[in-house]
Amino acid sequence: MTYTLPIETDRLTLRRYVESDYDDLLKLQSNPDVARFLLYDAKTPEQVKESLAGRLADVPMDGPDQALTVAVILRETGQHVGEVTLFVYNFEHRCGEIGFVFHPEFHGHGYAGEASVELLRLGFEELGMHRIIGRLDAINTSSANLLKRLGMRQEAHFVRNEFIKGQWTDEAVFAILQDEWIKR
Repeated sequence: MTYTLPIETDRLTLRRYVESDYDDLLKLQSNPDVARFLLYDAKTPEQVKESLAGRLADVPMDGPDQALTVAVILRETGQHVGEVTLFVYNFEHRCGEIGFVFHPEFHGHGYAGEASVELLRLGFEELGMHRIIGRLDAINTSSANLLKRLGMRQEAHFVRNEFIKGQWTDEAVFAILQDEWIKR
């Protein structure tokens, strides 16, 4: 499967990570407020170096358990505002998963939505995915509202199904099908 990067929108550039993105990724991944709803705690500089190395790798998206994470750059200033990820959730059934993480100072400007639309387009139109889901902590209402704005519907609410950071959490699952994406 092939896909095209970088992706340009009116305000953003979605591109592969480069070595010089380390400081921006460190600022993002070491922030406890950012990590609040993620599966990991705030990362150390060494852990961020490992994260960046994984993001620098070429990902063909042609098999199970692959993930493409791209840097989201504000075109006007060249500033790193966050990242979006498209996971191959189930290769056999052509299912993907979308994720997004943005610097808190860039929340509320529509950047996550603008970037996520492009990742959904890439998944459905370039990679031929049949279904893309979004999974999140059920108390993360901001992300849930974003998934709804993207045209995704809530399909599940699992009660205390994951033990994360020392506590049981509820998980909400949203989804959109390729034909729904085309009709939207």
